Amino acid sequence: MCQEFSKLMQGEFEMSLVGELTFFLGLQIKQTSDSIFLSQTKYALELLKKFDMQDCKSISTPMASALSVDKDESGIEVNCKRYRGMIDSLLYLTASRPDIMFSVCICGRYQAFPKESHLKIVKRISRYISGTTKFGLWYPKCNSPFFARFILLFIYMCLYVLICD
Repeated sequence: MCQEFSKLMQGEFEMSLVGELTFFLGLQIKQTSDSIFLSQTKYALELLKKFDMQDCKSISTPMASALSVDKDESGIEVNCKRYRGMIDSLLYLTASRPDIMFSVCICGRYQAFPKESHLKIVKRISRYISGTTKFGLWYPKCNSPFFARFILLFIYMCLYVLICD
């Protein structure tokens, strides 16, 4: 199956196989004989640096459990471009961090007219990330052909998105 995928990709792109895959589209990949671990540690650290939060105090949850988020029409407006940039960066991070998906998507709803209250939540998510940069997805070895096809489909979809954008 890997050889099949390799031929398909080499026919589509200019590429060569030079060894074990360790980095792909911002994903760090660690392979062992019995598992694969996907993370975005480097990207998470760059994200924190980009938004000047590399020295922030970390917290244990991405969002307060009893928090109610709304439009906050009377709130103070913030820079839309910066807010959208933060949301976009966090959305890319969700490729290996499903633990932040809900919180990031809640904040993504308010990209058109972000307020200070929304930015505060995004910064909280960033503080959570600062303490969990090494988190990722761990896949144990599995002899299931379904799982192998799922991984190949995931890689193919990533490539498709890059080509189409």
